[in-house]
Amino acid sequence: MIGFLFRRVIQAIIVILGVVFIVFLLSKLIPGGEAAAALGPRRTPAAVAHFNLINGLDLPIYDQFWRYIWGLVSHLDLGYSFKNNEPVKSLISQRLPKTLSLVGVSTLVALIVAIPLGILQVVKRYSVVDYSLTTASFLFYAMPPFFLGFLLILYFSFNAHLFPVSPPIGSTGTTIFTDPRAFVLPAITLSAITIASFSRYMRSSMMDALTQDYVRTARAKGASNNRVLYGHALRNALLPILTLIGLSLPAIASGALITETVFNYAGMGLLTVTAAGNDDVPTVLGTVLVVTVFTVAGSLLADVFYAIADPRIRFGSST
Repeated sequence: MIGFLFRRVIQAIIVILGVVFIVFLLSKLIPGGEAAAALGPRRTPAAVAHFNLINGLDLPIYDQFWRYIWGLVSHLDLGYSFKNNEPVKSLISQRLPKTLSLVGVSTLVALIVAIPLGILQVVKRYSVVDYSLTTASFLFYAMPPFFLGFLLILYFSFNAHLFPVSPPIGSTGTTIFTDPRAFVLPAITLSAITIASFSRYMRSSMMDALTQDYVRTARAKGASNNRVLYGHALRNALLPILTLIGLSLPAIASGALITETVFNYAGMGLLTVTAAGNDDVPTVLGTVLVVTVFTVAGSLLADVFYAIADPRIRFGSST
């Protein structure tokens, strides 16, 4: 187990370093340089030269990269937002808990809904129920999050007046638990596509599990259908879902970016969109880096949970 964890951690570190290098290069590819993005169109050559001097941008590229790495490691320095006149780290620390709570709750809701739906499709396979749920899954999977969000706002907020259009402006990371009614629509928007994906994978995984030898053996011993379905097939069918959660984190994070913009929720997604519209390059690159780190960490945790649940993974020669 220790060897498995060591290999996965090393892989995660390599991926993060690669992303850090790409983010650093992107910051150097800005038209006109970082000084142009920070000083705006009215900049003068003297102002650009002074900006480069005080920020170390006149140093060799390898020296700049080393300073960038050292700042990340020692001070979590993600740059400075000249548009907001505060460090990017401060901006992200205010917004990150909000996005984590929304994404966490939405993913949990997706799992609670998708797993029973997948099981129901297997129990009612090749029936009207199965075909109806499959059609609904494909429909929600293909639907853009912004379109679903607008439909929910139109019906549940404007017509039915059941839920507010957006969460409170001064909400924090814990507001979703103290005022859940305000987050119903964003959570549904973010979890709908995940439910569609998870339910399809759950159905396929259950169908595959029911064809295994241990299921035939259980049936031959006289086990009931419920015993076979929930006592044998379900436990093994849930294993691929653990990996799927880690692989789905990038899609969920990108969905949060759109969902937060639609519902004007001041999380990481809205921060990124606003920064991109204001040419606030350090903030955009900082949010990209942070989201990438959390995505890699989530995938690493999914691998660890999979290995704990299935010893064949951590002892297999292929790993």
